[in-house]
Amino acid sequence: MLQRIRDSLQGQRWLAYLVLGALAVVFAAWGAYGIVNLNFGGSNYAAEANGSKISVEDARNVWLRQQSMWQQRMGGAELPAPLRARLQDQVLESLIKRTLLTERSHDLGYRVSNQALLEAVQGEPAFQVDGKYDPQAAKAALAQAGVSLDAYTQQLRTDLQQLQLEGGIRASDFLTPAELTRLSDLEDQQREVRYLLLPADHFRSAAAIDDAAVQAYYKEHVSQYMRPESVHLQYAELRLEALAAQQEVSDADLRAEYEKAKARLEVPEKRHARHILITGKDDAAALALAQQVLTQAKSGKDFGELAKQYSQDPGSAQNGGDLGWAERSTFVKPFADALYGMSVGEIAGPVKTQYGYHIIRLEDVQRGKSKSFEEARPELEAQLRRARATDRFGEIQEQLQAKLAEPGADLNALAQQYNLQQGEVKEFLKGAGGVPFGAAPQLQELLFGDQPLGADKLGGPVLLGDDRLVIFKVREHRKPEPQPLAEVRDSIVAAITKERGTQAALGAAQRGREQLLKGGSLDSVAQELKLTADPAHFIGRNDPSVPAQVREAAFALAKPAGKPELQVLTMNDGGAALLVVSAARTAPTHDGEAQRSRAQQESERLGTASALAYVDEVRRTASVRKNPKAFD
Repeated sequence: MLQRIRDSLQGQRWLAYLVLGALAVVFAAWGAYGIVNLNFGGSNYAAEANGSKISVEDARNVWLRQQSMWQQRMGGAELPAPLRARLQDQVLESLIKRTLLTERSHDLGYRVSNQALLEAVQGEPAFQVDGKYDPQAAKAALAQAGVSLDAYTQQLRTDLQQLQLEGGIRASDFLTPAELTRLSDLEDQQREVRYLLLPADHFRSAAAIDDAAVQAYYKEHVSQYMRPESVHLQYAELRLEALAAQQEVSDADLRAEYEKAKARLEVPEKRHARHILITGKDDAAALALAQQVLTQAKSGKDFGELAKQYSQDPGSAQNGGDLGWAERSTFVKPFADALYGMSVGEIAGPVKTQYGYHIIRLEDVQRGKSKSFEEARPELEAQLRRARATDRFGEIQEQLQAKLAEPGADLNALAQQYNLQQGEVKEFLKGAGGVPFGAAPQLQELLFGDQPLGADKLGGPVLLGDDRLVIFKVREHRKPEPQPLAEVRDSIVAAITKERGTQAALGAAQRGREQLLKGGSLDSVAQELKLTADPAHFIGRNDPSVPAQVREAAFALAKPAGKPELQVLTMNDGGAALLVVSAARTAPTHDGEAQRSRAQQESERLGTASALAYVDEVRRTASVRKNPKAFD
């Protein structure tokens, strides 16, 4: 059920934080572990978890949706038996874990109040218009999903209840001050380094590279000189924008929509205010000064002059504290609450916000009003066209899926029937894709997966985002093949030259390291090689002034203890480096804000791991029976 809602609504972001997830998350790699008894006989339920039954109907409904999605990804082909069995078991595991978590959260006393449930429903983006809950939008969205409000709220209550349990586990993890200090000392550690870069070009040999060397290199590295697998595609696409432009909207339709939407077509109230902002490191002193300024303002002194004299808001002080006309949403909550509770001419304060203390004067008010029909017409027309196009888009998608499964389906005929825009991609590459689709992972799976769509076969429809779908025909499938040697000879010569230069640089770096071990200096090694060594300095783990490969190697070495640590590196872009790490130190102080952020991130990481472990343990210790014929 919930999957149908989510397919249609594209909302419920907060539910993504549930460890178990909703019924949609059936592809998570839950293992089939625990106490499992397959003795079901003629049972009419798919599984039983600690006595709670999962009906065959529920399991099959979820499976049918997932099966359809997988078949679409595979171009309409039947799922191989092993894959089918594995996916069906994942469906059951998802439902089992969900059932167990529902039972556990109920037994532990977690409950969801009607008020919390109402807030969650009203917070669903698919039920909102212009950021506000709209009962008509909610009713339409649920109707489109084919779900009743009672069923939706019942499922939502269960999800919220599980979220309370999961949130409690996540919140239970924390770092002790000692652990946080140790973590900070490690992450903020600095190391004193010197390094000498030995570029491959500096060691380039003047010796010519003959054909035999080129051919040998080509043969040894032929996999690097392959033309990627590709297909030649003919396609037809449907865009929601184009479909919206085709929708007919009458004046009567618009007027009816206007009547339904009047409540949300209100122009919000605006207020014209001035303020004086008082800040300071000493909160008590700032408050005392704000109260003095408030007394002066209320005694009749010119508010604008007081703002110029005292306000520490650089944006408005020189304008007498003038903030102009603004909606309530423009201001932070404490300021907005005070301002929108005042009368014209009233002076209030001090009002504390994160910016400091405010003295506020309300200059004037523009009351909110509803937009006229003519004012709202362009917005309503666009919304109505898009809403109708969205419905039609879904209908066409379903119809195309059915027609593509019919024998003799023809791309051109379907394009004409549904007014699809046709095109051609002469070279759609594995991995890289091609214009106008980009990489298009959805297409990649169909075209280059384990069971790729064959030549002259129709595939799709494939969604490329929420507002675009394509059907396509493979005209030709080209397997990977080596590029001709003549085409890649120059790049091979460059690669050999770079490789030889790198080997020479690596040898020079190794000899330099031997000199350092015997008591020589890095400056003398650099001078001998006619290069310049970087001066010694301390770096952090994320210092951008040092090549990443050198920086990572510096912190991978053991902490120096009495003598420098040395390492020779082969650089990823060619050449070599000689690295000297002479000392390590801990940052003398840690930034307070960074510490709080670090503690929060680490606690969240530990909390998530604990929540996952909790779910695993619930499943491991549960008494579970699965019906082997649940999906027959």
